[in-house]
Formats: sequence, C-alpha cells, structure tokens
Amino acid sequence: MLHALLRSRMIQGRILLLTICAAGIGGTFQFGYNLSIINAPTLHIQEFTNETWQARTGEPLPDHLVLLMWSLIVSLYPLGGLFGALLAGPLAITLGRKKSLLVNNIFVVSAAILFGFSRKAGSFEMIMLGRLLVGVNAGVSMNIQPMYLGESAPKELRGAVAMSSAIFTALGIVMGQVVGLRELLGGPQAWPLLLASCLVPGALQLASLPLLPESPRYLLIDCGDTEACLAGELEELEEERAACQGCRARRPWELFQHRALRRQVTSLVVLGSAMELCGNDSVYAYASSVFRKAGVPEAKIQYAIIGTGSCELLTAVVSCVVIERVGRRVLLIGGYSLMTCWGSIFTVALCLQSSFPWTLYLAMACIFAFILSFGIGPAGVTGILATELFDQMARPAACMVCGALMWIMLILVGLGFPFIMEALSHFLYVPFLGVCVCGAIYTGLFLPETKGKTFQEISKELHRLNFPRRAQGPTWRSLEVIQSTEL
Repeated sequence: MLHALLRSRMIQGRILLLTICAAGIGGTFQFGYNLSIINAPTLHIQEFTNETWQARTGEPLPDHLVLLMWSLIVSLYPLGGLFGALLAGPLAITLGRKKSLLVNNIFVVSAAILFGFSRKAGSFEMIMLGRLLVGVNAGVSMNIQPMYLGESAPKELRGAVAMSSAIFTALGIVMGQVVGLRELLGGPQAWPLLLASCLVPGALQLASLPLLPESPRYLLIDCGDTEACLAGELEELEEERAACQGCRARRPWELFQHRALRRQVTSLVVLGSAMELCGNDSVYAYASSVFRKAGVPEAKIQYAIIGTGSCELLTAVVSCVVIERVGRRVLLIGGYSLMTCWGSIFTVALCLQSSFPWTLYLAMACIFAFILSFGIGPAGVTGILATELFDQMARPAACMVCGALMWIMLILVGLGFPFIMEALSHFLYVPFLGVCVCGAIYTGLFLPETKGKTFQEISKELHRLNFPRRAQGPTWRSLEVIQSTEL
C-alpha cells in the first residue's frame, strides 16, 4: 500500500515538473527572451529602416526620425503586452488555462513569419507588427501561466511552483542575451533569424503541453468535471467549489467595488506597481554606460550584460527553493530592503566618481547586487499575489488587472526614464529608492502570509482582515443583576 502511494506521488511529481517546463518554455520564457533579443540588433535594424526608406523615397531618413522609428519598434512590445493582459482573463474563463496557452502561440507563429521575411520584403512595418504580436503573446502568458501552475500545484509546493514563472523569465533574458551575441545571431546578416527564433520555444510548447492535464480547479469548479481531477486534492477542491457555488466569474471593475476584496486589490496594485517602479529595468538600461565608464572594453560589455541576467536567474532559482521555508513576506521585505541599500550606495558611488575613480567599480558591484536583491523577492513573489490572494471566481479578473498594471507601468518607465536620467543625473535612483522603501513597509504592515495555506484558508483570513468588526463577533453584555424590586 505504501509502495503504491509513493509510486503515485512520484508520478504526480513528474507530471507537475513536465507541466512547469511545458508551460514555462512557451510562457514567461518568451517574455524574457523577446525582451532581451531586441538589444543586440539595434544598429542593424536602424540601418535597415533607413535603407528601406531611402529605397522607397530616394532620400535617407533624418537621424531623429530613425530614432523615432526605433522607439516605436521597442515600445510596441509593451503595448502588445497590455492588449494581451486584457485578453488573458476572457481566454482563461472561456478556453481554460491550458488551451489559452496553446492558442496564444498563434501570435508567436505569425510574428516569426513577419520577422523572418521582413528584410526580403523590404518592410520595417513587418517588424513593428511582429513586435506588437509577440507583446500580445507575452501579455497573455504572463497572466495565465502563474494562474495555471498555481492552481495545479499542491499547497505545500504552490509557492515554489509559481516562482518557476520568474525562473523562466530570467532564463529567457539570459538566453536572449546569449543568442544575441555577435558570434551567434547578433551579426548584421542574421538579425531576422534572431527575431524569428521566438518560434522555437513556441513549437516546443505546442508539442508538449497538449499531453499534460488542465488545471484541476478549473475542471472541477468552473466545468464541474469531478472525474477529470481525481488526482488532485479533492477534499480541498470540493471545499472551494462549495464556497464558489452559485457565483459567477467577476469582471475586472467589480474587484474595486467589493469591500470583501479591498485588502487583496490594494496589495495587488501597490506591490505590482512597486515591482515595476523599483528601478530594476532601469538598472539594465544604465548598466552598459556604467561598464563603459568603468573601463570594460566595448567588445566585452555584451558579456558583462549576460552576467546581469545570470544574477537574476540565480536568485530566482534560490527563491524557488526557499520560498516555502521562509514565506512570501520575508522574501519581499528582504528584497526591497536590500535594493534600497544597494541603490543608495550606487547613488553615492556615482556622485563620487569624479573624485574617486575606484567608485565606478563599486557602482558595477552595486548593479549586480541590486539585480540579485530584486530576484530574491519582488521578481517572483509579486507574480504569485493574483493567484493566492483571490478565489477562483475573482482570479482571472485579478490577473487581468495585475497584467494591465504591469504593462502600463513598463510603458511609463520606458518613456520617462530618459527624462529622469537627464533631470536628476547622479541622483536618478532616488525616486526608485522611495518606491523600494514603500514596498517593504507595505508588505510588513498589510500583506498576510500565505505559506502552507489552502486557498480557502487564505480567503477566510482575508475576510477577517477586510471585516475586522465581524471577525470579533458580537459583544457580550452580562445580565443586569437587580438587587431590589418594587412591591
């Protein structure tokens, strides 16, 4: 009997591991990969845009218009991500979690075709449309993958499994940096293949994910299919099903109207905004110039950049291992506190670089330390919030809100960072440090710990926090003792 039980657990563990890999390779891996591969062919795509325009009109594009075209190519990716985030909720409800991830690959296949034939067709518009489509793909997968994995995992492993989304994002960033090296696909002739290489992860997902099961919570609670999810924690699922009986899926705007969801929505908005406004993406943008000023040879800077992506990957793996031991709150508070520390030292080092040249090496060290601290907590834990803090009926809408917020913040940071860098100079990280402090304080004061708890236990605790007076119960008033009576 014990042997059969252990064998069953091993089979379930293997299926869960395969599900994580199949969902991740075509999910958040694509987000990180397409985010980083666009850096390598920057000059080649700008030259192609200028040559194409000159072939059409007989005149070259002015430099400022070339830069504008390049900015459009880059910014269409987060814009597509915003569209994808808004599409994710309806897809997850209508098709289910697994089918939504599979259908999402339509955007990748279409984008890869556009990228691959853009140079032969002499059309930089095909690159723009392709970037929009891979952005839509990233927006959908960034929301549905954590939902799918969080609903499929047992409570003892839910945090670690959900953290795998951050691991695949970091792995995608590193792989994009490696494939984009000049020695591989980062050369002047191979850049269409570099952009079209997003087809490979999509094909791997299309080949593997259909063989794996759908989310058991979606099957039981949304579809009422009891037989299909017997392998899961049926008792816990039945309890959730009873709690959701007679309820319909909530719409995104309804999350902001219900008092019972006030703590969850506030935590999602505050910590989701903090993750995007903490300055980590800006560190990547500023890393090249710091490495250049520190004396790193121009040809070697690309390898130093790979080191920054490897730091985030390393800490994402470490967080995945320790999250079920130390909890979500510790990782978030520790991550934001360390980011505040390293960001402050980074600012001081930049201010003193003219007087003490060695401080540039200190600034380099702070870049790596800042990214390591981001990977420890905010990078992965924030993505779990929408899955753990909301019940089955509100979860798709919460993922839509979280995803839309993330992409809007990404667009704003991308547009505003050059102006912040020009206005504040060496003090450019002061606003981001304020965000890190606020993220740590909010987590410490208001975010409940969800480690090792079922979704129903989390819902009950949040209900108690949202209605503190009801949780205290009725006030007991003792009977009045009458010591004298009237005749």
